Amino acid sequence: MSKHGEGPRIGVYVCHCGLNIAGVVDVAAVAEYARSLPGVVVARHYQYMCSEPGQEMIKKDIAEHGLNRVVVAACSPTMHEPTFRRVIEEAGLNRYLLEMVNLREQCSWCHSHEPEKATEKAKDLIRMAVARAALLEPLEVRKAPVEPAILVIGGGIAGIQAALSVARRGFKAYLLEEQPFLGGNVARLNDLMVTFQDARELLSKLLDELDNAIKAGRVKLITNARLRSVEGYVGNFEVRVERGPRYVDPGKCTTCGACAEACPVEVPDEFNLGLSTRKAIYMPYPGAYPRSYAIDEAACDKCGKCVDACPEGAIDLGAEPEEHEFKVGAIIVAIGAKPYEPREGEYGYKLYPGVITSAQLERILCRDGPTSGALVRPSDGREVRRVAFIFCVGVRNEERPYCSRICCGIAIKQALLIKERWPDVEVSLFYRDIRAFGRGYEEMYSALREKGINLFWFPPEEPPKVSAEGEELVVEVKDRVLGLIKVPADLVILSVGLVPREGARDIASILRLTLGPDGFFKEAHPKLRPVDALVDGIFLAGCCQGPKDIPDSISQALGAAARACSLLVKGEVEVEPITAEVDPEKCSGCGTCILICPFGAISKDERGIAVVNEVLCKGCGSCAASCPERAIKMKHFTDEQIRAQALAAIRPYHGGGSSG
Repeated sequence: MSKHGEGPRIGVYVCHCGLNIAGVVDVAAVAEYARSLPGVVVARHYQYMCSEPGQEMIKKDIAEHGLNRVVVAACSPTMHEPTFRRVIEEAGLNRYLLEMVNLREQCSWCHSHEPEKATEKAKDLIRMAVARAALLEPLEVRKAPVEPAILVIGGGIAGIQAALSVARRGFKAYLLEEQPFLGGNVARLNDLMVTFQDARELLSKLLDELDNAIKAGRVKLITNARLRSVEGYVGNFEVRVERGPRYVDPGKCTTCGACAEACPVEVPDEFNLGLSTRKAIYMPYPGAYPRSYAIDEAACDKCGKCVDACPEGAIDLGAEPEEHEFKVGAIIVAIGAKPYEPREGEYGYKLYPGVITSAQLERILCRDGPTSGALVRPSDGREVRRVAFIFCVGVRNEERPYCSRICCGIAIKQALLIKERWPDVEVSLFYRDIRAFGRGYEEMYSALREKGINLFWFPPEEPPKVSAEGEELVVEVKDRVLGLIKVPADLVILSVGLVPREGARDIASILRLTLGPDGFFKEAHPKLRPVDALVDGIFLAGCCQGPKDIPDSISQALGAAARACSLLVKGEVEVEPITAEVDPEKCSGCGTCILICPFGAISKDERGIAVVNEVLCKGCGSCAASCPERAIKMKHFTDEQIRAQALAAIRPYHGGGSSG
């Protein structure tokens, strides 16, 4: 009821959105039609309703005409619904007495070739909105306290940066890493793209700062970590983590290496991507963090020779897993991605000894890599005089249609490094496209010709073929300009893209997050909420959300940390009241709603009746749709509201409305 004691008094506001809407839809005719609808007191059209004058117009009409419902027909509610909710709230109305109509994306843009029909559709949409608006009810926003700590999942460059950013803001960060050591993919790199800075220098600076934050108690590091469960809701997540045994005490280990010398077990070294071996007790590289050896439980035969060799008594082969439980107010997912592993035989991979991936070449170029920085074939030590790069391996195909963004830049960087260190080596690039965008990449691309590097452009439907002729590899390709050519090579580099990690689905299941069709974590909105996950209080950073380079990963980590800390700074969070509500008189306790709820928001009370945790509930409506007793009502989307909207869609109105 309005302050005048009357029924619904609705104001309708049609936005031109410049020419985005008005260029197709006759907004004046739509506003005139809206004035005739039942309950509509005032209807106006304006160039930009989201502008300050447009907002003031709505506030003034609410005061002068006693409006108690507002319909705004403009662009996507995702973009401006919060804006207009704030406007009517400042004018004294409950924010949920607003109904928005999307005239841009759902009308003018998709019917730009039929302006007359688009105008009629706009009238239909507004008629439906007015019918629903008449039945809207005020809802009360609740608030919940927050825990002043943040969980960061993943110890790569994005996770480290996010944890440090949280710590700098004065909050505690729990940093989880499933491996014994931090650094992720960046630890394996030789030089960075564009700047050609030593990747370890960048990582070492961050790790030194992280070490200080850990000693100060601002960051709690848990390596060998397995996320077991996360319960609760934004501001109040309860986390349970299992920490696997490291078997080596970092506080005692001096990294002297005596244990590794004594260890009789050798296994493929995953840090060098299988190009060398390591012991069962190991450090992946000098300066790895934590600065302590660790034992590979799967490889160790518990012979005890490392225990006898350790002068500090730092090794305990009887160590057991530990369980950690703690509370956080927000969560940042930064588990990264991994380089694509080609199938056996794909471009000759694992079939011919001279075919390796760009990730493996990165390790070869490192001075602490499997060849100590020498450009030789890792399989037989043969000197390399000719190198061929094949682009877009593992991505931009039917299975993975996305572009990995960084593999072109990596291949160009590696080609330039080879030419700089070994000028006499012949380097050839085979590409379908070169997508190296961003600051400095154009200069890298231009340098290819200056260095005398060969470029061959092949059509995507006819990729290169790799074969062996004696001891020599040959890349055969149908160049778009030169035609069919054969290029001999000692080393063929498959420039591979990034793919999701295997654990992504497990993390998504525990956190109830959504993965996109490519297997990466899906953000709430690519432009408006690029670091937010679809679950409130959870944020995304780095390559877990999609392939990106180091600067972009760091930028996203800083953004995710800022968004997470913004929740904690307030000390409390608003809880969206658009939730499910159970009628206990109708509920039979069948439990169907509990099984179908994707957010775990429904349980049973002592009577066996379903109850909804309003903080966990996201108002998706799955429970209401599945309830056999029709015992569940969706606030703000009641059956009556939806029915009125549906009936208005099929019953055009031509009568006279009220005026004010």
